[in-house]
Amino acid sequence: MASIRECIDESSRIVSGLIREEEEISAIARAITESLKRGGKLIVFGNGGSAAQAQHLVAELVVRFKTDRAPFPALALTTDTSILTAAANDYGFPYTFSRQLEALAASDDIVLALSTSGNSPNVLRAVEKAKELKLKTIALLGKGGGKLKGEADIELIVDSQATDRIQEAHLLLLHIIAETIESVFLQE
Repeated sequence: MASIRECIDESSRIVSGLIREEEEISAIARAITESLKRGGKLIVFGNGGSAAQAQHLVAELVVRFKTDRAPFPALALTTDTSILTAAANDYGFPYTFSRQLEALAASDDIVLALSTSGNSPNVLRAVEKAKELKLKTIALLGKGGGKLKGEADIELIVDSQATDRIQEAHLLLLHIIAETIESVFLQE
């Protein structure tokens, strides 16, 4: 087991490395902001810890992040257990998110996939479905990007093989994105 200091040092190194991704982070926040300005909504999904992070981001946008303001339309596809279990049972696990996209997505919406590995069948299928629906796609990934690498319109791959460290970096990225969106709308 790594020491506490080693864990903190590793996390700090990975998070500090995100400064090299400043352009991509800005592009992600800009794409989401433009979608929201056109009347679209942000649709977010992922599995496990990434599902929790999808819900976390949506809460920040719908309720508030740092300031009181009008809510932003955002939806996590990870929250309705009846839909998730029915889709998994009736169509198979790879369709848990794509089936929801078919039902809920509109032309100005933007899709954000969260995956530490980039290999989750349901996340891959949802990005494919989003592309079929001609939606703009964003992917926050790790572990080299996996099968999802190169499939989204905008992607950011955290330089780590450790799921926990990737999730820590993803959470920081999601907070930066929320803060950027909020500040753009407050300036207008």
